[in-house]
Amino acid sequence: MHQHNIFSQLLDEFKASMKRAFHGADNIDQFSSTRGLPPAVLEEIMSGNPLSLCIPKEFGGFGGTVKDNIAFVSAVSYESLPLALTMGINSALFIQPVAKYGQPSVKPRIFDKFLNNKSMGGLMITEPGFGSDALSMNTSFSEHKDFFHLMGKKHWAGLTGMADFWLLTARRKTESGSLMRDIDMFICEDSAPGQKIIVEEYFENLGLYQIPYGRNYIDVHIPEEQRLIPHTNGIKMLLDLLHRSRFQFPGMGMGFIKRMLDEAIDHTRMRQVGARKLFDYDQVQHRLSRLQANFTICSAFCLKSGELAGLEKDVSSLGLEANIIKSVTSDMMQESAQSLLQLVGAKGYQINHIAGRSVVDSRPFQIFEGSNDILYHQIAESVLKTMKTLKEKSLFQFLKGYASRAADRLHEMVDFDLSTSYTQRKLVEFGQVFSRIVSMDLVLYLEEKGYRKDLVENAVMVLKQEIATLLNAFNHQNQVQVVGDYEMNSNWFDLSKG
Repeated sequence: MHQHNIFSQLLDEFKASMKRAFHGADNIDQFSSTRGLPPAVLEEIMSGNPLSLCIPKEFGGFGGTVKDNIAFVSAVSYESLPLALTMGINSALFIQPVAKYGQPSVKPRIFDKFLNNKSMGGLMITEPGFGSDALSMNTSFSEHKDFFHLMGKKHWAGLTGMADFWLLTARRKTESGSLMRDIDMFICEDSAPGQKIIVEEYFENLGLYQIPYGRNYIDVHIPEEQRLIPHTNGIKMLLDLLHRSRFQFPGMGMGFIKRMLDEAIDHTRMRQVGARKLFDYDQVQHRLSRLQANFTICSAFCLKSGELAGLEKDVSSLGLEANIIKSVTSDMMQESAQSLLQLVGAKGYQINHIAGRSVVDSRPFQIFEGSNDILYHQIAESVLKTMKTLKEKSLFQFLKGYASRAADRLHEMVDFDLSTSYTQRKLVEFGQVFSRIVSMDLVLYLEEKGYRKDLVENAVMVLKQEIATLLNAFNHQNQVQVVGDYEMNSNWFDLSKG
């Protein structure tokens, strides 16, 4: 209990420092269209050493559990989504993997720099030629007497040119020059001799202005002790890392969606349209209820992730669960921001308004760490493969075993047999359907744990309607292909008389 109190107290102090930084004399809104965080704001935010809330207790930190991390990142994302992503990158993509897979000889020194020097860490996987096909990466390493030589290019790494430490992924180069299939990971200390990463270009990213992105040239010599040690193989280590990160997306989603909901409620209660408050219109209530449902669903995800994705667990095989939580969370974030913008109207389209900025800042969450189109496809394939193994064709019967709470609520809608082969577009649609069914199941689990019944019932109703809509699309046959040479006989102007 004592440790929990320390964590809560430090979290409250950090919330207060964010309030000062974002709502004080240096109001962050005036910086929303400039790149980077003003030094004074960053100094205020980092003064309480917030990353100590992510560092395990054995290394002098106050946190380390996934549940703690979700609560921490959620508190940040209420004030600033870019800052929450900065903290999320540090915790889920650097601190946690180093704590789990780093060699004992280097961990104390690295975490000490985080605690005493306000250091930051990031992860470089993506390469110019290999985005979603990350496992085909070209960055290679060769082994020497007491170091590894890494060469390659990486881009779209959040905190490019800003982080002090990096996790680098690479494949071993064989004698013949070909690259091994397995992946290795290395800690690179940017200020150490032979470990400097060259930033070739900074990208003009569309949103998330406070986070630098760019293209990096890698030609570094990494000491042997800075290689991460997998428990089985490198690909499983990478999957364990990525799945745990996806499980923590609801942390970023939670505070952000709550902010969208609070802003929407405040605005619609104050705004008069005609003789009524905006809040009293039925369509506005529809939007607000969907926003609130997203808040409830994200709460359910936070609870489940805290239980499933502990650092001591191997989550490399939990791709289905991790992909559902990541894709639905990021879809809800974007939908919530779009709804707020619609409710606020023209004023919200200003670049320094919370609504407009949130639409742009939340959009890439549907792309990075697994594009949602691909994740929904993988979700569908995983479900169909499991059903085939079980020799089960009925979706309802399968759901009774996998998501029993939701299955009972949706019996009539999901009582049909699935085919053995679907087109890719149908797999994506089925992945969306299945993800929302699991979302409902987790919301009902939230209720079992003692969550407010009225919020649960509202979320279940909203999800039921969404599942019905998605199922309708899934059952509708559509094999439309784009017409390549569409410009012939397709100019309306030639058809007009006179």
